[in-house]
Order: sequence, then C-alpha cells, then structure tokens
Amino acid sequence: MTTQPRPVYVIGAGPGGLAAAAALRARGVRAVVVEKSDAVGASWRRHYDRLRLHTTRRLSALPGLAMPRRFGRWVSRDDVVRYLEKYAEYHELELVTGVEVARVEPAPEGGWTLHATGGRVLNATAVVVATGYNHTPALPDWPGREAYARPLLHARDYRAPQPYAGQDVLVVGVGNTGAEIAVDLVEGGAARVRLAVRTAPHLVRRSTAGWPAQRTGILVRRLPVKLVDRLSVAVARVSVPDLSAYGLPRPATGLYSRVTEGAIPVQDVGLIDAVRSGRVEPVAAVEAFDGAEVVLADGSRISPDAVIAATGYRRALEDLVGHLGVLDERGRPRTHGARSPEQAPGLYFTGFTNPISGMFREMALDAEKIAKAIAARLPEA
Repeated sequence: MTTQPRPVYVIGAGPGGLAAAAALRARGVRAVVVEKSDAVGASWRRHYDRLRLHTTRRLSALPGLAMPRRFGRWVSRDDVVRYLEKYAEYHELELVTGVEVARVEPAPEGGWTLHATGGRVLNATAVVVATGYNHTPALPDWPGREAYARPLLHARDYRAPQPYAGQDVLVVGVGNTGAEIAVDLVEGGAARVRLAVRTAPHLVRRSTAGWPAQRTGILVRRLPVKLVDRLSVAVARVSVPDLSAYGLPRPATGLYSRVTEGAIPVQDVGLIDAVRSGRVEPVAAVEAFDGAEVVLADGSRISPDAVIAATGYRRALEDLVGHLGVLDERGRPRTHGARSPEQAPGLYFTGFTNPISGMFREMALDAEKIAKAIAARLPEA
C-alpha cells in the first residue's frame, strides 16, 4: 500500500480527513488517506436530498481550494460531494478506498500500528482520526421498539418526502436534521407531521438582513459563555417569535451553555413558519411503542403511519482507540486539532466537535494546526 515506510495515516476521507491530508502534503509530509467506503465523502452521500450547508460557501472551503461561486451561498449536498471529489483530485491525495482500519496500537519502536481489513498491518509515524461526527446512527432503546408494527427508520435512511405523501408522520428529535426533515415532509405532501420534542431547542435565523448566523458564531466563540447566553436571549426576542403557544417554548438553558454541552442551535429553514401555521405540530417526547401506537411522555398515544428518528449519531471510536484512554465518558476524543493526548503522542483527532462557528471552517483550521504539529515532530520531512 505504500512505497515509503511510515507515512502519516489519515483515517476517513470526509472533509476533515481530506483537509488534514492536503495540509500535510503542503508541508512536505506524506499522508495516506484510508477510507472504508469506495469514495470520498461517504457520509455526505447518504444525507437527505434537500440538505444544504448551514454555513456559507465562503466560510466552508477547505485549505487550498475555494468552493466555486456557482454553488451559491448555501451549498447543496450534491455540490459538497462534488467539491470533496475535486479537492482530493486537485491536491493529488493518496487515497486508499475499501479498507477499514479496525484498531490503532502503539508500535514498539515508536509511532503507530494500524490493523485493517484483509489482515493489513500498516506502520504509521502519526495517525489522524477523521472518521466523522455522524458515524453510527443512534436509535434509543425505547420499550416496545422491536415489536413496533409500522415503519420506523433513522434519519440517515430518509432521502425525500415522496414516499410519505398523504401520510401521518412523526419525526422524533428537534435538532437541525429533525427540523429540516419535518419541513421537507410538509412541503412534500405529507398529510400530517408531528415533531416529538424532549428539550426545546434554541432557534436562530440562518441569515438576518444578509448577515449569516455563522459570522455571529465566529465573533462570539471566544467570549464568556454567560455573556453569550445573555446576548442570545436579546437577539432571539427580536428575531425569533415565541412559539410557546404552539408547544415549542423558549429554552430555559442559555444558547452557548447548550453548545458547550454539544447541542448547537437549530437554524431556521422553514420550521418557524411551519409551526405557526400548524403544518408541523410539536408534541411530547417519545417514551415507548405499543403495537401500532407511540406512547408520548405526557401519556398520550398516537398512531402515525411512519416514524423517522432524528436522534443523532455516535462517534463509535471505542473499538478503534478506546483502549488507549483517549476518549471521555461519552465516547468523544478528549483532545482535538493540534493537541495530541499525553498518553498517545502522535495521535490526532479532527471533526468530532460541532462548533457554532461552522464545522467545515473549524476542520480547515484544525487541518493546518495538525499539519504544523506533525511537521514539527518530523524534522526530516
């Protein structure tokens, strides 16, 4: 797989992995990207059809290649995939597809040993783990779920609203994915759409008078959490209507406090109008399934034709690096970017945070920092 011993191996050919490999190559460090699927951007290829970046084209480019102007301000899923394909080609990245790295171990002589499919053993000077934020669908173990008599799917398996035209659909989870799928279903002809909400989200306008929410996120990211919480309350009162009467109250916890816990605000792509018009109906959280019924937290029972669970993803890093003591109690890397774990020098993580300043932007910045840190460890590079 390599003609030169001990390159840097980058695990994952999504935007974070490609950016890291390109930044390393720009510094003269050989990087090999290993991807378990057969193409770059595998997660993006699986997303629902209407998805667009919630960050602007200008602020979402990876190092060394701008996104084309023809993609527009809010880049579509298909154009993101095109961009990632072009990015790998433009930077002439070494890419090995169809190979999955199952475990990373410290090498006795220093560096790392990667155990991959087909019995491959790869020797690395350093490793960048970029397997993705949306890696493995997380479906709650609701009582009665296995015996539920009607279609129940994770949001990863949702593509378009046409199969649900004329149906009563329950969307579970009011993050960005759940909110957008609910709107997509309404616009695509679903007869009724309910949105199960456990914790009311912070809603923000994607853009106000031409000013994108992402730029605000960049400006406030380094400010004290409590200060940003107070500022966000004032902004919300001016820009976002109170939906309490419709079953979607304003959150009790501050916006930035939620971000520090891993919950980013929901950017409005039509949810506010859909809720106010009654086309999307917020309901209580799902507690259980009983035959063909869904039992909600308020004790009510409903019988939708289908349930779509927008309940998030797991990072699924335990088998890969969990034995190294580099993950926290929630399975997330304790370090990211240029910081390498003290007990695992030469091991780096990128793309496992979801900052309000934009994931693509932060992965681009992390890529440069990681490349600089690795190059500093390799004076011969």
